[in-house]
Order: sequence, then structure tokens, then C-alpha cells
Amino acid sequence: MTYLHFKALHIIFVVSWFAGLFYMPRLLVYHTEAQDKILAAREVLNEQFIKMEKLLWNAIMVPAMWMTLITGSIMIYLTPGWLSQGWMHMKLTFVLGLIGYHFFTRKLILEVQKERFRFSSNQLRLWNEVATIFLFSIVFLVVLKNSVDWIWGVLGLIAFAVIIMSAVRIVKKIREKKVSE
Repeated sequence: MTYLHFKALHIIFVVSWFAGLFYMPRLLVYHTEAQDKILAAREVLNEQFIKMEKLLWNAIMVPAMWMTLITGSIMIYLTPGWLSQGWMHMKLTFVLGLIGYHFFTRKLILEVQKERFRFSSNQLRLWNEVATIFLFSIVFLVVLKNSVDWIWGVLGLIAFAVIIMSAVRIVKKIREKKVSE
């Protein structure tokens, strides 16, 4: 296999891993919100969410993470000169952060499955956005191979996220106001 084969596989596994990283916190949001349902509905929903969380973690997230790390390591082995470049140091730092995010999400899964809900659904929605910041940072670094341009991309993303979250809160308050009238 050539470098380009490993690069293609790496991209596929990164996409798969991020699919899980984006979806798992969303499941945790819904799992948390299910606690507001009546007992019978809550029990059914809890059982279903636990099943979905286990399947997503074991069948997609963990294998995709390992295959991402393996194919990335092979690409570095094939092009060792990258390790002398600053953008690669930053990328690997973000990858370590992403691995930390991955395993902290696992900790949240285990807590929720034990019916310990220490974060609200809104806090979990914000947690869900952390993966997006990692994605933007890593992609900008890899494509531009520049330590400055990724900062503008991430700052733009954060500004966009703040605007979207503000809009969501405004819409939520308007809906609550209409319901109470």
C-alpha cells in the first residue's frame, strides 16, 4: 500500500470517529432530557439510550479512533520529516486533546448509565460543540500547514457557535413565553 492509500483510509476513519464524537453527546442530551418524562416512558427511554450508547461506543467510536491513530502513525512513519514541522506538533497536540475528549465523553456515558446526571442538556449541547472546534482546528492545520490561519478559522467558528447558541436560547424563551400565555 502507498502513502495515498493510508491517507484515504485515515480520512475515512477520521470521518467515522467524528460521526461518533458528534452523535454521542447528542444521545447524552436526549438521555438527560428523558429524565423529565413519566416513569414508564423514562424507563423505556433509558433502556433504549443505554443500548444505543453502548453500540455507538463499541462498534463505531473505539474502532474508528484506533484505526485513525494507526493509519496516522503509518503516514508519519512514511513521512518522518513532518515531525520537524510546527504545524504537525500542533496537530498532534489537538489529537491528544481529541483523545481526552473521547475518553471524558466515555466517563459521561458511564455516569448517565448509572443515572448520575451532573450536566444539564444545555451543558451537554455545549460539550457537543467541543468536537467541532477540534475538527476545525485539525483540518485547518493539515490543509494550510500554518499556525496562524487555523486560529482565524477557530475564532470564526466560535463566533458562529456563540451566535447560533444565542439564537437557540432566544427561540426557546419565545416558545416558553407563548406556552405560558
